[in-house]
Amino acid sequence: MPEWPAPAGVRAAFSLRTGGVSVPPFDTLNLGAHVGDVPAAVAENRRRACAALKLPGEPLWLEQEHGARVFDPDAAGGGSAAPADAAIARRAGRVAVIQVADCMPVLFAARDASAVAAAHAGWRGLAAGVLEATVERLGIEPGQLLAWLGPGIGARHFEVGEEVHAAFAGADPAAAVAFVRNARGRWQCDLAALARQRLRSLGVTAVSGGSWCTYSDRGRFFSYRRDGRCGRMAAFIWLA
Repeated sequence: MPEWPAPAGVRAAFSLRTGGVSVPPFDTLNLGAHVGDVPAAVAENRRRACAALKLPGEPLWLEQEHGARVFDPDAAGGGSAAPADAAIARRAGRVAVIQVADCMPVLFAARDASAVAAAHAGWRGLAAGVLEATVERLGIEPGQLLAWLGPGIGARHFEVGEEVHAAFAGADPAAAVAFVRNARGRWQCDLAALARQRLRSLGVTAVSGGSWCTYSDRGRFFSYRRDGRCGRMAAFIWLA
């Protein structure tokens, strides 16, 4: 479970790769229906996750595309859940969920427990403004929001090219602190630092998490960068 000062009435969880029925390379608790796993296995894994967490309703499974669209089912014109890279829940029974395997899930909660949200924050989503779009759509004063950064690929293992460095540092010099030039002339990118910098610029200062590396912990986490074809974990958040 995430360790953060969430208010009473807010529940959150992050799944690991164990405890499911999928076979390699999706072993075992793969929650992604888009990775080539047997559909019946994914359905059983999702059933197990929902039962173990005692979720109040079916999660809002998204068709994620590394963009900045936010699905808000309780707002006028909330629209379809697919495709989107963030979801908002404003009432009990709604469960926002983000699937990951190196990209970083970012969970949000209002201090008064009036709303929660989950965002898919890989480098493309961060560059596209998914955190900014989520905070804007929540419509809550940023200082009244709490954020939690879930497991993602760590800077030691996340080597990127000049185009990624330029997408951030070229647009905002403050983002340069998240990049270190390596011996190959490329960059080691710190996703958590980028997310924190973006949140800070929005006025969201109560930020927890961000210390788990999916690549380096094979026993607990799937990692697309490490394994290629693999399953997906999920971050869930809901109002009790």
